[in-house]
Amino acid sequence: MLGPQADIFLVGFLFDMSKIILKGKKVILRPLSLKDAPRFCKWLNDREMTKFLSVYDAPPPGLKEEKEWIQEAQRTKKDLRLAIDTIDGVHIGTTSLRGIDNPSKRAEFGITIGDKKYWGQGYGTEACKLIVDYGFKKLKLHRIHLTCIVYNIRGKKSYEKVGFKVEGRMREHILRDNAWHDEIHMGLLRSEWQKKKLRSKN
Repeated sequence: MLGPQADIFLVGFLFDMSKIILKGKKVILRPLSLKDAPRFCKWLNDREMTKFLSVYDAPPPGLKEEKEWIQEAQRTKKDLRLAIDTIDGVHIGTTSLRGIDNPSKRAEFGITIGDKKYWGQGYGTEACKLIVDYGFKKLKLHRIHLTCIVYNIRGKKSYEKVGFKVEGRMREHILRDNAWHDEIHMGLLRSEWQKKKLRSKN
């Protein structure tokens, strides 16, 4: 028998990733496909792109590894991972809500715009907004949080546009290329998201 907290513990099972399509004015978020693997491999071999990611110091994955990662992402119910396409069908990145199956109704947001031609043009901001809206509206999350390395200034500005607020700073938390960097922690509460949605309608 399901107890009174069952609806909380089952948050991670309230979506079928294979059917989720989120459409904005600039981007479409869709399920990952094995056909995406070669592009992920290309992007993860680009040090200019991965300098913003935790995988920066890891060996770049091969095609087989990347296909296995996609298959695992398709199976899991704890994470929502979607591809980012432009409105005209060009695959440019990926975004996610991770760890959504927990009693605290929270998730960690992540995003990568792998195709550098689309940096700084609002594609990432709209993708962030779409998946955050889904997290609060459909998954009934209470809180979404993220981390970013301190020199990811463009990313931080994008997150702030969506409504994320800086909550803390872990000093010299990341060692990269023989230099220490702070890690920024940001968060967005359901109540803040609701207020921002109301303001945007007025």
